[in-house]
Amino acid sequence: MRNLLLTILTLTAISVFAQENADKWTIDHVINTKYVGSASFSPDGKAIVWTQRRGLKEKDRFINDIYLTRLDLVENGMPRTFRLTNSDDNDYSPLFSRNSEDIYFLSSREKGKKLWKMSIFGGEPLKVAEFKNGISRISWKDENTILYTAHDGKTLYDKENEKDNSVVVDDSVHWKRTKVFAYDLKKKTSTRLTDNTHPISFYTVSKDGRYLVIQQRMSMKYGYDGQHKPQSFIYDLVTGSKKRIIENHQEPRGFTFSADDAGFYFTATSTSAPKWNGPGADELYYYTLADGSITKVDLQWQNGHSGFDVAGNHIIVNLANGPYRTLAFYRKSGKTWSKQALDFGKMNDHVRVLTVTEDGNKVAFNYSTASMIPEFRIADLSLRKRDVLLSNNKEFVRLNKNLAQLPTTRSEVYRWIGANDEEVNGMLYYPENYEAGKKYPLMFSIHGGPTGVDTDTWSERWSTYPQILAQRGAFVLKPNYHGSGNHGQDFVESIGNGVYYDLEEIDMLKAIEDLNAKGMIDMDKLGVMGWSNGAILATMMTLRHPDMFKVCAAGAGDVNWTSDYGTCSFGVTFDQYYFGGAPWDDVDGKTYNEKYILKSPLFEIEKIKTPTIIFHGSEDRSVPRDQGWEYYHGLQQVGIAPVRFLWFPGQPHGLQKITHQKRKMKEELAWIDTYLFETYEAKNESFKKDSPLGNVIALQDYAMESDGLYGKVHNDKLIPQVVSTNADSISIGVFEVTNAQVKSFMNTHSYEIGLENHPAVGMTREQINDYLSALNAHTGSNYRLPNALEAVKLHKAAGKTAGKENTLQYWAGYDLTLTDVPGLLNKVNEAKANLLLEVGAFKSSKIGKAKIYDLGGNAAEFYLDGSELKSYGYSAYDFYDKTNPASKTGTNHCGFRLILD
Repeated sequence: MRNLLLTILTLTAISVFAQENADKWTIDHVINTKYVGSASFSPDGKAIVWTQRRGLKEKDRFINDIYLTRLDLVENGMPRTFRLTNSDDNDYSPLFSRNSEDIYFLSSREKGKKLWKMSIFGGEPLKVAEFKNGISRISWKDENTILYTAHDGKTLYDKENEKDNSVVVDDSVHWKRTKVFAYDLKKKTSTRLTDNTHPISFYTVSKDGRYLVIQQRMSMKYGYDGQHKPQSFIYDLVTGSKKRIIENHQEPRGFTFSADDAGFYFTATSTSAPKWNGPGADELYYYTLADGSITKVDLQWQNGHSGFDVAGNHIIVNLANGPYRTLAFYRKSGKTWSKQALDFGKMNDHVRVLTVTEDGNKVAFNYSTASMIPEFRIADLSLRKRDVLLSNNKEFVRLNKNLAQLPTTRSEVYRWIGANDEEVNGMLYYPENYEAGKKYPLMFSIHGGPTGVDTDTWSERWSTYPQILAQRGAFVLKPNYHGSGNHGQDFVESIGNGVYYDLEEIDMLKAIEDLNAKGMIDMDKLGVMGWSNGAILATMMTLRHPDMFKVCAAGAGDVNWTSDYGTCSFGVTFDQYYFGGAPWDDVDGKTYNEKYILKSPLFEIEKIKTPTIIFHGSEDRSVPRDQGWEYYHGLQQVGIAPVRFLWFPGQPHGLQKITHQKRKMKEELAWIDTYLFETYEAKNESFKKDSPLGNVIALQDYAMESDGLYGKVHNDKLIPQVVSTNADSISIGVFEVTNAQVKSFMNTHSYEIGLENHPAVGMTREQINDYLSALNAHTGSNYRLPNALEAVKLHKAAGKTAGKENTLQYWAGYDLTLTDVPGLLNKVNEAKANLLLEVGAFKSSKIGKAKIYDLGGNAAEFYLDGSELKSYGYSAYDFYDKTNPASKTGTNHCGFRLILD
């Protein structure tokens, strides 16, 4: 009978109490970290609207929800935050009304192309208007007029070819021309404001709504070859005049008006290779409307900047400072600016501005370090005669409370002497539980670009996750190699014109030498990983040093520059700059540019010995997927280095689907565990862990020590097995006490043959006391029944799994209702069968860290309420009423589970 019943247990039981390991970082932790995005203050400064990304498992994508933080409503010391949207649609671009009482936004709901509105005081979003030619980039012209960009609509040419999905690579005649429109909220009409002949890539409007600055893209192939530079224009919406502006600056962008509308700020790049949009240092300028003059803002900082925010007429500038985010305040007076310190105290060099109020009196920002999860804060800015006072610095919303419980590894800005005998830096993460004097594996996690930069800020994501690698016991170094941004023009340009790869290689080798000289790393356990340019450098390191690295993980990286030139979306600009010309240029006495071959790993791929895993998105135009095929086929045909290749359908250069991000991390970690840590255990792909077979195997942890009986043999007696719920806490019985365990101490206890491993039910209070007395005397321990407080928690836990364990629901074979119960019990009586099963017939549940069985069903269980014997949980004869989970059962089919203090 017992074996038959075990055979028919085919349901998949879910452990409700299976929780993420409380002290370990997981893939889900990294993927689902929460951030404040698209933040802006209300015009009255009393609220902040912002977005937060959320993953939709069913749709395998991320969306944004809109949140509102009311700074004027405080509860428990924190401003109150309200979630405004909560659908399966992407809600984005929130924009306060000018009276601060409504929020306008865009959304994917109802197929998009609509403007939505909601009150800050609650209520459903309302559809304002629909725009058949689309709507994007919304902003205010005045309190009743919203500006937006959209296409003109379908031309006759478009209509005649709309069923043809051919891609026209270069056709400047028929491309869609986005323009700026104005929507009047009162008249409910749209008016076109610009007459541009090419698509608008950016626009901004003055605070008074009079001046409109646009930038238009002049060539469909600009992204590829950098030719036909974008053009900028300013419109006077009162007079209707239009003028081209800013013609002699490299890539002007970020146009933002000052509060007095006297002009606007913008960024342009100082580079030695403007033809190819070469990298350089960003400089800050101010355009004065009155005379059309352009003034360079003297930042008194050699390396330029990496972003700015307007604060009234003044600016907060993020100075380019290598691995740090250093902020400074520049006070405007006419056409000059005075630099003033912006002191965030201990937060200095670790602050990123999210938004500033229109008057510049309040700032919201993100504060984090490489080892500290971001805090989202606000502070008041006060312009005094000689300085800027920052006060009332406090959090405005607290996210990632679950992650705050996890340990973060130690990190530091690490510096060493690299190529050209110049100082190089990077972020170094220490192994978990680091011990000085002990040598550890080292993993390079290399940023892309190459003009990217790794700063001392929180940066865990699907492409790089040092916390997980550190908890596996490795150092992780993110090097800011030569060519990285945020270090000034000389540094970022140092690898141009054919030096690409060479200085970066020396930088990383010197880092290894430095760490090894300090006795910190195990030279037999080095690895490299990276995405985009990080993968390119990782691959070249394994080629030039085939015996150095034990593992390589390369995502979306090039191996053949001769094919990259024609297939990459920016192949001409990138390759011309870094390789000193086109592939066919006659260089160094040859009829071709030999650098394209010398710098391509494909032509020396037989040298690579390092086990390599490759990732690519199928729709990647930055590094086309075919680079991955060339990489894979090269290694596969040479046959020396183990290789694995995954490409993700429909994905661009950066992976967007949840499943693809998680799969990339899972595969990558397995590869690193295999070849660097040597800890990987291959999964049995035919075995499902939560299957009935899995449950049988799990039960083997509780071996039957006496003739197939559950329990531990202690001085010739069979005693219950217990397991600790947490460190320094009580232990709880793995199973309900069985008939055989009671019989071992009480010879008078009787049961039918074959029910030895069934729960002991029907015992009286006196019998249970006699059993406990004998058990405690024999073991010298203090076993007892649960108390009333413990029983409340156990009953609540039992309700979580009761519907999937041995209750009446199981025997009914369908979704049982309360109305069905009497009729079913009649059939149970007619069957005259014992519905109780052997302990452990269903999957375990978790109480703390303890795995226990049969909590949700089989036998209900006794507890002591003072001196009174009561029951909690559910038996095989009980109906679990999910609409009333607090309901208790009778004591007719009660066993008992022990607590060990």
